[in-house]
Amino acid sequence: MIDHLKFENEYYQQGYQYIIGLDEAGRGPMAGELVVAGVIFPKGYYDERINDSKQLSEKKRSLLYDEIIKNALAYHIEIISVEDVDELNVYRASQLGMEKCVEALKRDGLFALTDAMPLHDIEHLAIIKGDALSMSIGAASILAKVTRDRLMIAHSKTYPQYGFEKHKGYVTKYHKEALAQYGPCPIHRKSFKPVQAVLQKQLSLDI
Repeated sequence: MIDHLKFENEYYQQGYQYIIGLDEAGRGPMAGELVVAGVIFPKGYYDERINDSKQLSEKKRSLLYDEIIKNALAYHIEIISVEDVDELNVYRASQLGMEKCVEALKRDGLFALTDAMPLHDIEHLAIIKGDALSMSIGAASILAKVTRDRLMIAHSKTYPQYGFEKHKGYVTKYHKEALAQYGPCPIHRKSFKPVQAVLQKQLSLDI
């Protein structure tokens, strides 16, 4: 059985006063913003339902989103624009988003746990599959995922032809077909290969 407070307790025992869990949602999609979240729980807080957002149903994520916000000592959600994702690349945008979350929640005695993301000039541990191993990271993954899904549902009302409410911007067959038919919209990531391919095709037809 996984001890979801193993890493938190390890760093509390080393003398840190606060543990921030950090994760993102939206590195893989070819459309929409990237969302990064940071969560600090009170020392000793535990909710066995909190886990990697990908392992939870939409209904459970939504319920836990409210519980996390209610019970967190502090939290911060950073929304990174499509333009910044294209300019920075999605890896650096994720890293920068996490660093901004730490800056927003900065306090003495803070230690960061991230989902496999190394950070600059911040005391931290990058844990592979951290969202399934640490409650704090799992909580951050839920805040990030729910926030991003809600953004994509809102975008689906502006750009209904792409079906963003169904696939949330990920590279599905339906999404690729819609992209080919309608071309990119303002929230498509121009640095992503499927979008680049459609843009290049449009360019060659215009010449």
